[in-house]
Amino acid sequence: MADSPERPVSDPNEAIMRATYQALRKHGYAALTIKRIADEYGKSTAAIHYHYETKDDLLAAFLDHLLDRFQETIHEVETTDPEHRLEHLLDKLLVDPEDHHDLLIAMLEMRSQAPYNDAFSERFQQNDEYIRYMLSTVIEQGIKAGVFTDVDADHVSRALMTIVDGARTREVVLDEGDALATARRTADEYVTAVLMRDA
Repeated sequence: MADSPERPVSDPNEAIMRATYQALRKHGYAALTIKRIADEYGKSTAAIHYHYETKDDLLAAFLDHLLDRFQETIHEVETTDPEHRLEHLLDKLLVDPEDHHDLLIAMLEMRSQAPYNDAFSERFQQNDEYIRYMLSTVIEQGIKAGVFTDVDADHVSRALMTIVDGARTREVVLDEGDALATARRTADEYVTAVLMRDA
């Protein structure tokens, strides 16, 4: 998920992304308006429209922003150990979102629009493909290093994403406060059973 540091931002696009983040958390997708984003931005709606013609254009850019931030956090990981990198990825997917419940709700609302909104659909597809690629790459590295058993890395990455997506949906739709923690534990159990050589 995106974070929201309090330090001032000089880049207008970055400031608008933060304002969009705050507005989504407060109002959700259905009640989100350019006016509410502008209120968070501290400027007029014209200032938003100068950069983004429509709300959907802005939200598509926001989805790009979230993926960029996720990529940055993954690339900042210093360890090259496949097991630790996989743990870090799963934490980013299932532990960090616990602090962004309102944003999880808004993102699920946006996902529900994906079948009718090509821009949203494309972004969610890209996001899913990137995360599965990262998972598969780490698993393949672990196989080559002899840390993981020889498995179909694509299949395992899809299974892990099914755990992630299911948990996020249950967290929001069924208001299961422990869904992400349960999924994180389940992901560990799955990794141990399927990937670890000493399992």
